[in-house]
Amino acid sequence: MSNQKQAEEAMVSNNDTGHEEKEVSNDEPGFSLKSVLWHGGSVYDAWFSCSSNQVAQVLLTLPYSFSQMGMLSGIILQIFYGFLGSWTAYLISVLYVEYRSRKEKENVSFKNHVIQWFEVLDGLLGPTWKAVGLAFNCTFLMFGSVIQLIACASNIYYIDDKFDKRTWTYIFGACCATTVFIPSFHNYRMWSFLGLGMTTYTAWYMTVASLVHGQVEGVVHSGPTKAVLYFTGATNILYTFGGHAVTVEIMHAMWKPKKFKCIYLLATLYVFTLTLPSAAATYWAFGDQLLTHSNAFSLLPRTPWRDAAVILMLIHQVFFFFFLHIFCH
Repeated sequence: MSNQKQAEEAMVSNNDTGHEEKEVSNDEPGFSLKSVLWHGGSVYDAWFSCSSNQVAQVLLTLPYSFSQMGMLSGIILQIFYGFLGSWTAYLISVLYVEYRSRKEKENVSFKNHVIQWFEVLDGLLGPTWKAVGLAFNCTFLMFGSVIQLIACASNIYYIDDKFDKRTWTYIFGACCATTVFIPSFHNYRMWSFLGLGMTTYTAWYMTVASLVHGQVEGVVHSGPTKAVLYFTGATNILYTFGGHAVTVEIMHAMWKPKKFKCIYLLATLYVFTLTLPSAAATYWAFGDQLLTHSNAFSLLPRTPWRDAAVILMLIHQVFFFFFLHIFCH
């Protein structure tokens, strides 16, 4: 335990020195618009990145999961998976510190390189686990990208059906590709702040709109009815809180990575305030109708408030693509 603490202190010392040298060599004033919007590496930046990354399009499908599993199971599994993900992120942070401290003792510089999860596995467990981690990242990228593009097309179709969903998918694919110009999580400060604001608005819109709408006539809450539906819903909730592989990249962007240990947990607690009320309220209002409407927008009445939520979620999807392309670095 003492060796781990020494490794953390050595690593933080190196980070602080590098940061100070960067600031001294910069002729710009200490406070500038560029530094406020672009250069992030604080605890707060990490919290915004974790919170913004955890919940995106899945926010709109959690009520569907509740209809598959039932209210009680949906709430319990959200809490269980959330805390399990936080514990996993903590373990990853410990492994990251150990890996980086070993490499820095070998005089390896990470100035122009972002450490990724599969590299940590390679350094601590060997090439076999590196291959496993790399395969996981590639699989996550492939399926995650497809899901996000389809989600974009599905959302925009609710407010503009002039194009079919395939065409909208191509359009948003081109828009999302522009996120490759954001170098790393250091430069994601403004986007993570805006992204979290967008999901917060959408979650509370869903909650308030469902409560104001009230329960539909003859509402039925029959879930769970089939094992396959139950585990499908559980998988969707796991996907919500299963993005902790990005922990390494977020830690690497911090000036003091040792402070990350509790950040993911705090981010998860905030995400609970978005996912639990919105999913529960929407399921309470519409019940089993959600079994045939996986996207909550399809049941909520069209209003300017709903259109705003659709647009904000579309913008957030573009931001979310940055998290996906970071794995390619």
